[in-house]
Amino acid sequence: MENSLHNIVFSFFISFTILFTSFLFFLTFFSPSLFFYHLPSLSFQNKSNTNINIHLNNGGGECSSSIPSNTICCDQTSYHSDICFMHGDISTYPPSSSITLHSYSNFSLKQNDMKIQPYTRKWEMYLKDKIDELRLKIVGSSDPKLQCDALHDVPALFFSAGGYTGNVFHAFNNGILPIYITSQHLNGSVIFVVLQYSEWWYTRYYEILSKISNYPPIIFSKDELRTHCFHEAILGLRFHDTLTIDSTQMDDNKTIGDFHQLLDNAYRHRPKLVIISRNASRAIENEAELVQLCKKIGFHVEVIIPESMELGAIYYALNSCNVIVGVHGAGLTHILFMRTGSVLVQIVPLGLDELAKTCFGEPAKKMGIKYEEYKILPKESSLYKKYKAYDPILRDPDSVISKGWKVTKSVYLQGQNVSLDLHRIRVPLVKAFQHVVS
Repeated sequence: MENSLHNIVFSFFISFTILFTSFLFFLTFFSPSLFFYHLPSLSFQNKSNTNINIHLNNGGGECSSSIPSNTICCDQTSYHSDICFMHGDISTYPPSSSITLHSYSNFSLKQNDMKIQPYTRKWEMYLKDKIDELRLKIVGSSDPKLQCDALHDVPALFFSAGGYTGNVFHAFNNGILPIYITSQHLNGSVIFVVLQYSEWWYTRYYEILSKISNYPPIIFSKDELRTHCFHEAILGLRFHDTLTIDSTQMDDNKTIGDFHQLLDNAYRHRPKLVIISRNASRAIENEAELVQLCKKIGFHVEVIIPESMELGAIYYALNSCNVIVGVHGAGLTHILFMRTGSVLVQIVPLGLDELAKTCFGEPAKKMGIKYEEYKILPKESSLYKKYKAYDPILRDPDSVISKGWKVTKSVYLQGQNVSLDLHRIRVPLVKAFQHVVS
């Protein structure tokens, strides 16, 4: 009897120990603050990237700096934001906001799901319904060929440009600084995949963002028809404190001083381009679009209207610039204020080829100014809307000019504006940029 009782107690003890150990194991690996999934070995599409070992995580925490292959690791310990790291065969599916890590050697694997809002104010309940979610999935597949519309060989960084991004404080505090903290260590080899993207946001902060990523962004919510594939991805952003970069939380010990250096590189060293604007005839009707194009090329852009400025202010604007862009007209006389080695891009309307060359093209060359000429096509002239395509005004301007100065002035100088073909005008603008930075 005593032996039987002893056996029962011993069996109970062994069972309890096994259950308790299993419970601890479960807590360790499936804590709500840390999700860590490991998949069977994958066969990568891009063989050159099979042994990728980029240190995705530069901020310590629950996930190691080098994420093991075939893994999702999520750190949800921060009060401000969640962040996940993926390494393996990754694909996007925007219609369901899904980011999927694929396993081929074990296609019977059950699907695992979790959700993350990639914005740095997770504590604010008001924003819960206003920030788009990402659905992270692990799926098994019997087909080892991942179907991709675009296969990228650098990591992705997923984040939201929604929330309070319209406010400059939040744009930096909850956006730009966390983006820098999370991805600057990748030295530009990262593609931003942006949820709730706004063109104005990217345009306004382009100079800074282009110093952190060397690639154009992918608009996640609108790129519905394309599947993008990656081998590495960061989902969400790190946040240190209000307008703060804490070097003790960065593996490479970056500080706010390093961020200031990035700002210097973004703004102080950009060549300056001045657009001479016209209010009356020969105005650039899509001037705002031209400004944005020049910024995207890499210029700091200033638009001036000489007739509304003091001469000293015009001198300062043009003597400090690298490039002038303007439609043929008296305002280009101010190339006299430009420095040797600068660039003039003269936009030549219909019928004004000889005037443009004589008045400004040849003199600019004699001054030591590099001259680029952009002759518009008939469809870029406002005259194209007034006259038939076969009219001599469009088809044969020389025959109209031969009728005398009065006709030339009335039709071509006073009677037309221009709407530039941005693809064509980009060519001389890029040449100008390359000249001034070489």
